[in-house]
Amino acid sequence: MRLDHVSYVTSHEQLADTVQRLGSRLGTTFVDGGVHPRFGTRNFTLPLEDGYYLEVVCPLDHPASDSSPFGKAVTKRANEGGGWLTWVVSVDDVTKIESRLGRPAVDGHRTRPDGTDLRWKQIGVLDTLENAQLPFFIQWLSADHPSKDGSAHAKIVKVEISGDKETIANYLGSDMAHALGEVEVIWVSPSDNDGESGIVAVHMQTPNGVVRLD
Repeated sequence: MRLDHVSYVTSHEQLADTVQRLGSRLGTTFVDGGVHPRFGTRNFTLPLEDGYYLEVVCPLDHPASDSSPFGKAVTKRANEGGGWLTWVVSVDDVTKIESRLGRPAVDGHRTRPDGTDLRWKQIGVLDTLENAQLPFFIQWLSADHPSKDGSAHAKIVKVEISGDKETIANYLGSDMAHALGEVEVIWVSPSDNDGESGIVAVHMQTPNGVVRLD
């Protein structure tokens, strides 16, 4: 179990501007990730050091964006003005998470502009929808991980999370340090975050110093 990526939401209309703004701040170029047909969303990805990546995702005018859990989560966040959606944890065997949560994972795939397809299984988005501090889980079925799309010039060094450490650890079934490795966590009380839980900001080490993305 390890951190896989962090997910940032914007509207379809603001997608290009958001990708340009974040890429400029991080000194790295985003890659057009293509469309998630099952979820009614599309994304751009930016490789990060340590095998992580940053996803900027938006909802599409598509039935799945209102029916699939991930589409609903992205649409809801976009309608709130966008910003951080969640963090995602990769596992080698998602069946263990299925057993613990008592429901099956769903198949996901993303069609890149060049026609290649990335495939994975994911579970836990419904929990993220209900409690934004909780991550969801992913098991990659494709070998070409998005962290390998391009050159990484930035590194996650710190994450500010509004929520409760014990609640997240119980959900993960593991100590958070096991999932986040050397990434430092700064805990923020929801009462100091307008009553909202979830990612508040991600701090990245770049060639020009540390950048805080909120």
